[in-house]
Amino acid sequence: MASYARTSEDFRQKDGHGVRHQLRINERTAREYGCRVVATYTDNGCSASKRGAARPGFDLLVEDLGRGDTVDGQVLDGVVCVADDRLYRRADDLTRFFTALTSHPDRIYVDPHGVRDPYSQEGLLQAVRSLDVAVMETRVRSQRLMNWHWARAVEGVPHSGPRPFGWLENRITLHPVEAPLVQKAIADRVSGKSVRAIAREWCDLKVTGTRGGRPNPQTVTQIMTAPRVCGYRANRGELLLVPETRQPVLGQWEPIVAPDQWHAVCATFSAGNLYMHRGTGAPRRTAGKAAPRQLGSGILRCGAKRDDGTVCHGALCAQKGRSRKSPYVYSCRDCRRCSISGPLADEALERLLFSEAAGPAQPSAAMRDRWHAGEVGLEEKRKILAAALTGCVVQPGVKGRQAWDHSRVRPSWR
Repeated sequence: MASYARTSEDFRQKDGHGVRHQLRINERTAREYGCRVVATYTDNGCSASKRGAARPGFDLLVEDLGRGDTVDGQVLDGVVCVADDRLYRRADDLTRFFTALTSHPDRIYVDPHGVRDPYSQEGLLQAVRSLDVAVMETRVRSQRLMNWHWARAVEGVPHSGPRPFGWLENRITLHPVEAPLVQKAIADRVSGKSVRAIAREWCDLKVTGTRGGRPNPQTVTQIMTAPRVCGYRANRGELLLVPETRQPVLGQWEPIVAPDQWHAVCATFSAGNLYMHRGTGAPRRTAGKAAPRQLGSGILRCGAKRDDGTVCHGALCAQKGRSRKSPYVYSCRDCRRCSISGPLADEALERLLFSEAAGPAQPSAAMRDRWHAGEVGLEEKRKILAAALTGCVVQPGVKGRQAWDHSRVRPSWR
């Protein structure tokens, strides 16, 4: 019999005591009903209610149940667990578990309340009822947690989580080094200085974030435009207001700048870059991904060889270039060994598409005329390329060679 244990979090003691206790209870339960545990599966600090959460122990359990035995040949004739919600809190996990459990005959499911027949209608209904209870409990706990955070926020209590840049660990007192940096950065930005220059200046001063990372333009923007810098309190991407006066809720911490300075620095950015849009808990304004802005994005692949002799095949991403001839380039972020001029690569793709090598995939003459006349938009061009090509491998360039070499782009036709 397989024994499964799971805990949602283990951030205090971090010793796995929760899953150990569950496994001991499972051993006792198995003995009470004449069963023997031959394999254990655990997920310590893993959520079962969040979509896409990794649960390697549960995945291995389902895999072994479907096969019928463990990797070392121990036959699995059932599962023992302290409660249903340790195994599943989502309908898809319930389906996966019961499909694997009943893939072989004569298996049982055991918990402290007794032995359950997973093949019977009553056994399945009991599992569904347990799922309904788990889903409702998850919703109630989530709403309770949201209300708790909101109540703390309207009282001006500082944010939980990592220490915010500019304040000490108590999240109330200003940091003697970081706070003046933020104040100066806001003044410089309002005066017209670029965020990239501010981030570079912080890097030159050996400044690191509260988690040890190097400053970059995005994090500097978030720090400067966070409402906390002027003492305002936000919650889940919204600025909290006092119901009676409709004035912003003031936090219990020391502000770095005055509210008018915060409004001034926020006005220098587009709405999508502000902390209230990009910060923790802020709702995204769009559920979709940003549309590609270059022709070869998602089509070009890296042809550089790794140290072990294999080809990288990483996606080449469009980045800003450093010359007028190549205002953008495609570079591999995986191995960083391959880069090609953006206009060169796009021109090579067009040549290949309208060449005889394209064969049946070659567009019609009318489409060629529309393409060269500028009547075909980027999205339509990308669809035409995707219909003709499965991808293009870009070979690394030769250092010192100035002439454009279109043969570096090697297509794979559909």
